[in-house]
Amino acid sequence: MQESTLHARLKQFYTQDGGFAEWWVDGYVIDVFKDGLLIEIQTGNFSAIKTKLESLLENHPLRLVYPIAREKYIVLRDNEHTILWRRRSPRRGRKEHVFNELVFIAPFIVHPNFSLELIFICEEEERIRDGLGSWRRKGVSILDRKLAGIFERELLNSPADYRVFIPASIHDEFTNAELSAELKISKRLASRLTYCLTQIGLLVRVARRGNAFLYKRTF
Repeated sequence: MQESTLHARLKQFYTQDGGFAEWWVDGYVIDVFKDGLLIEIQTGNFSAIKTKLESLLENHPLRLVYPIAREKYIVLRDNEHTILWRRRSPRRGRKEHVFNELVFIAPFIVHPNFSLELIFICEEEERIRDGLGSWRRKGVSILDRKLAGIFERELLNSPADYRVFIPASIHDEFTNAELSAELKISKRLASRLTYCLTQIGLLVRVARRGNAFLYKRTF
């Protein structure tokens, strides 16, 4: 698969003050090698790199970088690549969205060599009306993803850092539905969040309320 401009620009960002891009370590190509730290930038599915992470974490400190589009613009082109329109997407990425991917590698969070960095960006997604894309986009294909700006970065170094995802305002014991309402996220995303935090020991299931599990903090 061809590398997106977004991925290439992020590699440049992380090597702007030193380090090496596309570095071979233990039979794998790492996006960035810097001061002994392996930096892997993943703009897609975490399950695709699960085996790679598992192998490298045994002997190396590794930081997984995940970009979240806090602001996004969509550019549509025709088959001749002429721009038809450019619009701002109503969707805004939030840090909780990382759990859509973390659910695939939750046990790695407790590994002493693992850290996660969320980088909040402005993204431009180029699409082309070629009739070959997803039916959800009515045949429109994604041509490229571009980095339009960086807002901030948030580093999660240890399991304790994930406590920020449970709001102080929620009850001592809560269901996924209650967490969903409190954070204003989907119930599906809330269930992925509680699954991950249960896996790393920050939450425990204590009982049921009807058909729903009750969760409680351990901190």
